[in-house]
Amino acid sequence: MKEDEKGIRDVEWEDVEHKKESSGGEIKFRKKNRKTIFIKISKGIVFILVAAFSGGISATYIADKKYSQFEKENNNKSVIQGNSISKNYAGDTSNSVAEVAQSVSQSVVEVSNSDDNADSNSSNTGSGIIFKSDGYIVTNYHLIRGANKYFVRLSNVTTPLKATLIGYDTLTDLAVLKVNRKNLQAVVFGDSTTVQLGDYVVAIGSPFGGDTTTGIISSTNKKLQDAITGGSTPYNVLQTEATINSGNNGGALCNMNGEVIGINNLKTTESDNEDGMGVAISINDAKVIINSIVKNGHVLRPSLGIHSEDYITGDNGDPNGVLVKDIISGTQAAKSGIKPKDIIVEFDSIKLVSTGELQDILVTHKVGDSVPIIVSRNGKSIKLNIVLSEQPVNEKP
Repeated sequence: MKEDEKGIRDVEWEDVEHKKESSGGEIKFRKKNRKTIFIKISKGIVFILVAAFSGGISATYIADKKYSQFEKENNNKSVIQGNSISKNYAGDTSNSVAEVAQSVSQSVVEVSNSDDNADSNSSNTGSGIIFKSDGYIVTNYHLIRGANKYFVRLSNVTTPLKATLIGYDTLTDLAVLKVNRKNLQAVVFGDSTTVQLGDYVVAIGSPFGGDTTTGIISSTNKKLQDAITGGSTPYNVLQTEATINSGNNGGALCNMNGEVIGINNLKTTESDNEDGMGVAISINDAKVIINSIVKNGHVLRPSLGIHSEDYITGDNGDPNGVLVKDIISGTQAAKSGIKPKDIIVEFDSIKLVSTGELQDILVTHKVGDSVPIIVSRNGKSIKLNIVLSEQPVNEKP
């Protein structure tokens, strides 16, 4: 070993012989195996692809299942025949007024007692609703009352069609017309019992100058007034802030699904409503009337065969029964033994207080039913059985 001027020693190297049998460990370096790395990377890629594929299948299955369930529920509650509005009224809807009006207006027609388009302003003109695809239309009776001819204009037919009067009902102011046409688009009647205060509604008139107005439901339990007795009837009307006028009179009151929940009535609005609110007879009550008119030409209503009024006694002015004013000739009342000045205190085993209660019970029966009653006559209680007659039609068209 030598040392240079800088103090760095020069080392002499010797070969060292390594013997195979040496007990010392030998460190060996080796390059990484490229094949092993490639396999690991491939496995990772395959894992990612499998995971993505499985996730996609799962997501698709869940989405398809949810969509099928949603579609099934909505198809069971289809709203308008032949259009795309088909949402569940029990939930929120995103249908606009324009969507509802566009769909329903195809099923709303113009009803007139004149076939002269130019002179339509001088005729009694309003709207009607196609409720059967083979030409059946419901409208307000006062629009056609007194006319000898009836005309209807469809949304896709500008020339008025002559219509036939199937029947009418003066109490609810409803009439049914029929035109000789097939495959018409009919509305779908909703369920007016589901209507709630504050629900948004659309009142739709005919496409020929009919008005479309909007508002909320302000009352669901108003009653029609009986034109004969002056009392309230068991038929419900919906009161709405949507304006009912000559343009949509007889037309459709719809919920935001496009379901018809009422038939607009300007006459009822004018006579019963002092606040300018719109009124429509509820569709659940109207359906019963419509079906009876289609089947019988008029509405079959049971009648006691008497004219009556509330019997009031005492200082509080409360009614205490129903006073029989007179007997209607040709009915079963005279045969039952009931007499004028009798006070009906019980009807069908239910104690009576007023004529309103009597009407509520009466509509649950049908013509020909024999009903037990108790009357008070000269201070004595008398049990009788009365056979219900058919209430006569009050006027001719």
